[in-house]
Amino acid sequence: MRVFSATLAVETNTFAPMPTGLSSFREFGYYPAGQHPDRMTLYAGPLWAARLRGAERGWQLFEGVVAGAQPGGATTRHAYETLREELLADLRAALPVDMVLLGLHGAMVADGYDDCEGDLLARVRGITGADVVIGVELDPHCHLTPDMVALADLMVACKEYPHTDVLERGLELVDLCAAMVEGRVRPAAAVVDCEMIVTVHTSREPGRGFVDRIQSLEGRDGVLSISIAHGFPWGDVADMGTKVLVYTDGDAAQAQALARQLADELIGLREGLTVRYPGIDAALDEALAFDGGPVVLADAADNPGGGSASDSTFILRRMLERGIGNAALGPMWDPVAVRIAFDAGVGARLPMRIGGKISPLSGDPLDLECTVKALRHDLVMTGLANTPVPMGDCALVEAGGIGIVLVTLRNQAMGTDLFTQLGCDLAARKIVVVKSSQHFYDSFSQVARQVIYAGAPGSVTLDLRTLRYRKVRGPKWPLDAGALTIS
Repeated sequence: MRVFSATLAVETNTFAPMPTGLSSFREFGYYPAGQHPDRMTLYAGPLWAARLRGAERGWQLFEGVVAGAQPGGATTRHAYETLREELLADLRAALPVDMVLLGLHGAMVADGYDDCEGDLLARVRGITGADVVIGVELDPHCHLTPDMVALADLMVACKEYPHTDVLERGLELVDLCAAMVEGRVRPAAAVVDCEMIVTVHTSREPGRGFVDRIQSLEGRDGVLSISIAHGFPWGDVADMGTKVLVYTDGDAAQAQALARQLADELIGLREGLTVRYPGIDAALDEALAFDGGPVVLADAADNPGGGSASDSTFILRRMLERGIGNAALGPMWDPVAVRIAFDAGVGARLPMRIGGKISPLSGDPLDLECTVKALRHDLVMTGLANTPVPMGDCALVEAGGIGIVLVTLRNQAMGTDLFTQLGCDLAARKIVVVKSSQHFYDSFSQVARQVIYAGAPGSVTLDLRTLRYRKVRGPKWPLDAGALTIS
């Protein structure tokens, strides 16, 4: 079997202030055709799964470009079209092929392209023709558009949030696509729009039970695959929202009935799935009142994994104003402050201006008396599914009893080794503030006594009613037609 695999992936926050250009891809993870390393990277699950299965089954694998970027603002037209054409050229060079496996995000938006995945799939299909099987692995925070569903033979989204199942879903995709090439299955797709916006945390109920239930249905009675597209609320596009995608073996009516049933179940769970987010002071009060520690506060609104700058100062400022010490916070994206810390050296005490550099959603910068506690060149954090995440040169500075991890590469907190590699003992801290929405949970829950999702300002705000949507088709719970703010 001749198999082609490639990746083009980024999650786009259309409300974020920073555009995503080619440098964003090169910084996060760009590998030209045939140069992907001998380890899995976050968006290359299908390629890695194809390597594993291909080695077992004697496939001829052609590896195209792998390009992923840290979530950010809209991708520039130049960046998208350049990487798209590179991927398509790699595909043409591999022809003829029996199967195409793509690692996409599903919420990529570029200047002039609200549905990058749909556009890319149309061009891939135009090259391969109708008979080649096209399979796609998606992030669940995707916009499941009609073009995506129509143009791909099979799409599988990660089920876990945090997304710890990148490889498992990649293997599932590859196995089903191979079965399709061999004529053993004929996937029939159905999508139901839940007309709402929810995220399904699999770290707690009722999300955990619901995902376990859909997994128990797969592989039985003709059900091939079930995916829940949470949607990405910070992407202002027409198809944003929560949807259920079901594939059955050749039975479209069965797929539609099951998708409708599961969508209705998910709608019934929406209140329980909604994240509780007390304001900054209420979250700090709750953390201080908790007996023991550490208590982890998730600063989701400044999550770089959702496109924020990761340099907001709102929570840090209140902690300093209230005299709350014995705490840690990170990662704070501030390459200038990191350079100053390296110049000063470990042990130096000096005034530093930290954070608040990118936009009003970052808050004002803080002028602090800091002690440089530790420095690391090219720190690599453990990421999702044990994929490495480069953080660049990093510094741990302390001000007011708070250890602040400063980084030069913008990435969210996922592994506790973000702190521990700099000598910051989390178990000894009362409060640990992480700039992340949920991907921190798998690692940090191992040390946290309590987790609180704090409601702070930012470009990934949890208060969706503050966002100025222009394109989203409503009504969508919790935003009914009248609640959508039109600019």
